[in-house]
Amino acid sequence: MAQIATPATGAEKSRKALDRAVIRFAGDSGDGMQLTGEQFTTESAWAGNDLATLPNFPAEIRAPAGTLFGVSSFQLQFGSQRVYTPGDRLDCLVAMNPAALKVHLSDLKTGGLLIVNTQAFDKRTSTRRATPRIRSTTPPWPSAIGCTRST
Repeated sequence: MAQIATPATGAEKSRKALDRAVIRFAGDSGDGMQLTGEQFTTESAWAGNDLATLPNFPAEIRAPAGTLFGVSSFQLQFGSQRVYTPGDRLDCLVAMNPAALKVHLSDLKTGGLLIVNTQAFDKRTSTRRATPRIRSTTPPWPSAIGCTRST
């Protein structure tokens, strides 16, 4: 069953207008990251944005789920101004599992938006392969990037 996160209480978040933004969707091979990226690209183009894309998928036919070398991603830079490349630093990272978070978190800009599938984090996935230093069911992002979790 899908859960919807409620906005965190407290100070109102400020919004910032950008001429262009870089977003990356990342997950296991077969999670639909290429399809998600293509759909986001189509909608962005229909909205009149200029864009450049960078699909990235592993060379393995079907890498084991949750492994670092099995992470697939789709990166897109879009904006109202001319776009020439898919971008370098991410304004937004959508990570579907711990392996995707570990592989791509270092590319997220300071203050960037991180969207994580929290249901992918459990004791089994947090203590093996992808995130070996995590010893609890608590996802790593608060300590890793200094943010708080809202439920």
